[in-house]
Parts: sequence; C-alpha cells; structure tokens
Amino acid sequence: MANNRLRRCEHARRLGTNGAVPDLALLDQGEVLRSLSELAGGDPLMVHCYRGWFCPKEWAWFPELLALAERAEVAYTAIVSVGVEPTQAALRAGMGARWPLLSDQGRTAQADLDLLEHTDTEHHPYVPTVFVLFPDLPVYSVYNGYWFWGRPSMADLWRDLREVTRRVRSDWEVPPP
Repeated sequence: MANNRLRRCEHARRLGTNGAVPDLALLDQGEVLRSLSELAGGDPLMVHCYRGWFCPKEWAWFPELLALAERAEVAYTAIVSVGVEPTQAALRAGMGARWPLLSDQGRTAQADLDLLEHTDTEHHPYVPTVFVLFPDLPVYSVYNGYWFWGRPSMADLWRDLREVTRRVRSDWEVPPP
C-alpha cells in the first residue's frame, strides 16, 4: 500500500532507494538546529512542507493541522512544518502552534526533496507537501497539496498515522493478563 501512495507524488521518486526522507537538519523557531530524526524521537512523524505565510491555502489548512496536533501530542506522534522564511517564531506564535516550525531559508532541504514550486517566481516556496513517516524516516504516504484538494484530510492523516503506529508499536494490542 505504501508503494502505491508513494507513486502518487512525483517528487517522492527522489527520496532514495529505501523511500526515506533524508535526515534534514534545519533551524527551528528558536534558531536551534534540529534534525528530523531528533524531532521524531522514535515516534511516527508527519512533515508538512508549506508555501509560506502569504498563502491563503495555508491559512485555510493550518487550523486543521492545529486540531490534529492536539491529538498527536497524546498519540506519541511528532509533527514538523518546514518553510522558506528566515524565522518561524512569529508565524508559530500567531497561529498558536506547539510543534516545531523549521526554516529552510537556504532552500537546501527544498532542493534535496525536489520540492521547489517553480510556478511562484517571487517567493520560491515549497510545493505544499505532507509526508507521513515511520520513526526512522521511511515514507508511508505522501500528499501533494499544490491544489488544495490534494492536501490530506484529517481523516487521511488519522488513518495513515494509525497504520504507522500499529506497525511500530509492539504493544498495539492490550497484552494478555
């Protein structure tokens, strides 16, 4: 099933032979260098690459992500957003996010993931993309959100994160007494 989902996003072809996202290291909203593996911390990880604060599609989708983030905190699931703005602190505070927002101002991760949105020659943002990853960064699913309806619904993410969690938690079922 994961391979079928992976094929749906052309950009995912460049993720390497094992279909994993590279362990990117970028500055967070506090100017601290953070890697994806550190942020995953052994838990399932959702990486949201977004266009920028200027995009009305992002402002329509961020409230959905805020609601999901509340559930992710109690579900041992990490969320990370990545954008190209130099600092993410104001955006994070303004929307009330508690998950890390990483800055890829140099656009190195954008190049590594082949996610330059070439249609916006002013901002050079990411193609809006959501990755659902296993804790060690293999890709379970990828969503291309260039068109708003290409973004995952919360039901899509819930289903994907449930399956990743089921696969990585040996105690998914209640142990016998």
